[in-house]
Amino acid sequence: MNLKEIDHNGTVEGFVLVKSCEKKNAKNGSVYLDMRLCDNSGEIVAKSWDFREGNFLPEVNSIVKVRGVISDYNNVPQLRVDRVRQVYDSDNVDMSLIIPSSEYDSGFMLESIRSRVNSFNNEQLKKLVTAMLDEYGDRMLGCPAAFRLHHAIRGGLLMHTLTVAKLCDCVSDIYPSIDRELLISGAILHDLCKIDEFNLSPVGLAQSYTVEGSLIGHLVMGAIAVDRVARENDIDRDTVILIEHMLISHHGEPEYGAASRPLFLEAEVLSALDSLDANIYEIENALNGVDAGSFSTKQWALDDRKFYNHGRTELSTRAILDNTQKG
Repeated sequence: MNLKEIDHNGTVEGFVLVKSCEKKNAKNGSVYLDMRLCDNSGEIVAKSWDFREGNFLPEVNSIVKVRGVISDYNNVPQLRVDRVRQVYDSDNVDMSLIIPSSEYDSGFMLESIRSRVNSFNNEQLKKLVTAMLDEYGDRMLGCPAAFRLHHAIRGGLLMHTLTVAKLCDCVSDIYPSIDRELLISGAILHDLCKIDEFNLSPVGLAQSYTVEGSLIGHLVMGAIAVDRVARENDIDRDTVILIEHMLISHHGEPEYGAASRPLFLEAEVLSALDSLDANIYEIENALNGVDAGSFSTKQWALDDRKFYNHGRTELSTRAILDNTQKG
């Protein structure tokens, strides 16, 4: 966290994004606020113990200024909030320091994806993926990849998509039986319809699911979009079926939302690499702020495992999408 110490008593102060905020009842009957606060460097659990009706109640996905003291509770840092208020224009808050965002410029990431498609030899795949990006690509700019879990940051959708596409490139170099262009096409399109799955907050983060996102979901929404665009561009049906299957199966198992389990090689590889990137992101987040030689808290999204920071590598960076062009 970028909270700054302002006195010798351990008091810290700064601007944060409210990720969650609930009123709860303490054992003594008093009401307190249970919050999760974050900025672009991490997040922290926060408690406001003396909340009274009529006090300022922070809204989820709003920016606030907080003051309090950080201490450990069950070996986890926690902020005791003494003061919290809304942000004013006169605060001149640098939103880039507050809103969790990709380290890479969204325009750069989209162009990197397009350059891969432009290099395709298969004209059917090139035509289909290009048409999908022409229709949907600009709406991916700044879009998060999730509501709460992996890549739930501004630009997270493009970051995840490009990372998976690069993983597909690497795996295709090792296994010549993989159809590289088919696999990369599935990687580029697999989460594309997340842009219609979420309602975004004013700061560009997912705050809820759309009706379509809740009832249909991005896997099937993506397959429907591919089917329509393929018909409009006269793409052969055999190619379309393969892409549609990759989209509806990339979550691997029905219990995780897949409409079908992967049933050919590229579909299986895409599902595995999608999961790999998501898990690496979650583990890095879990270890953010954890000292070398210590364990993270339990991660419910990863089977309630605690992860160990062995201290042998730097954990502050994300996937290296380009060594020279960070946004």
